[in-house]
Amino acid sequence: MAETVIDIQELTKSYNGVKAVDQLSLQIKRGEIFGLLGPNGAGKSTTILMLLGLSEPDGGTINVLGIDPTREPIPVKRKVGYLPDDVGFYEDRTGLENLVLTARLNRVPEAEAKERAYQLLESVGLQHAAHKKTGAYSRGMRQRLGLADVLIKAPEIIILDEPTLGIDPKGMDELLTLIRSLSEKQGLTVLLSSHQLHQVQQICDRVGLFVHGRLLAEGDVASLSRTLFADDPLQISVECGPLNDGLLERIRAIPGVRHAAPAACGNEPDRLAGQAGAEFNGRTKIAVKSDTDCSDTIARTLVEAGVSLFSLERKQYGLDEIYHRYFEGGEGREQRNSRFEKQQV
Repeated sequence: MAETVIDIQELTKSYNGVKAVDQLSLQIKRGEIFGLLGPNGAGKSTTILMLLGLSEPDGGTINVLGIDPTREPIPVKRKVGYLPDDVGFYEDRTGLENLVLTARLNRVPEAEAKERAYQLLESVGLQHAAHKKTGAYSRGMRQRLGLADVLIKAPEIIILDEPTLGIDPKGMDELLTLIRSLSEKQGLTVLLSSHQLHQVQQICDRVGLFVHGRLLAEGDVASLSRTLFADDPLQISVECGPLNDGLLERIRAIPGVRHAAPAACGNEPDRLAGQAGAEFNGRTKIAVKSDTDCSDTIARTLVEAGVSLFSLERKQYGLDEIYHRYFEGGEGREQRNSRFEKQQV
């Protein structure tokens, strides 16, 4: 079983009587990438500051690699790297010089500092800009250099606060791929704070949903979707050949199926979707809602009837659906909140 490297118990922090973090309990294992997901003001950055010993909690306990950052912040900083959302460098110095300076501040010997800096610049794809002044770096290059700067002291944990903020989509994907690769190769534990749904889902092993300073749920995306959409029927999309007489009724009669009807396909008008047996380019698309996963029974029913089956897909809910269902509110929100708070994902 993986070692717990971050252990937070009932952590609380208030500013001017307003709770920024409210009874937070969270454990993060060695080697995992954990994403803190929530809107601005949810308490993510405040939690990070307390983990680094930069802010003192009002109550609760924090343990980082066996150290209490409130009492011993310096030892924690030696083992934990932190990349803020807007990293600063000496702009009149080169990327290499900035890294060597950070290494010196962390008591890395001169010769080792330069060797490690060159290796990291290569790892983050900046070897070509090693002798270029950072004032001429693009936003994406600065974030890459920031990642190298975090790693120069060989930390066991790295904390990234909105690491892709302001980076174009291509640069974002490249940076996230780099973070995942470094984590896998070096066994780093990564705590990533973000409100960017795609990036969290792309690289995180687990995520935690934050709102108003409270961690309402944690787990992988599949676990969260099972909890949040537990009362919703499964949605199964089927694309097949023309339906034989009575075949749609046979699908509707499959145990667990609530609804099955041809659906609009491509650019065809939605009004045709309700016509039993409606075809589009020689194919029929069926939308099925079911209480159970009856995909195999649907496929077998079609094949045994001699109907060509082109595709069958069960809808998988991602963080986008989870976020919008949970954070947008609407009817039933309070019941969903209660379910999250009571159920350990």
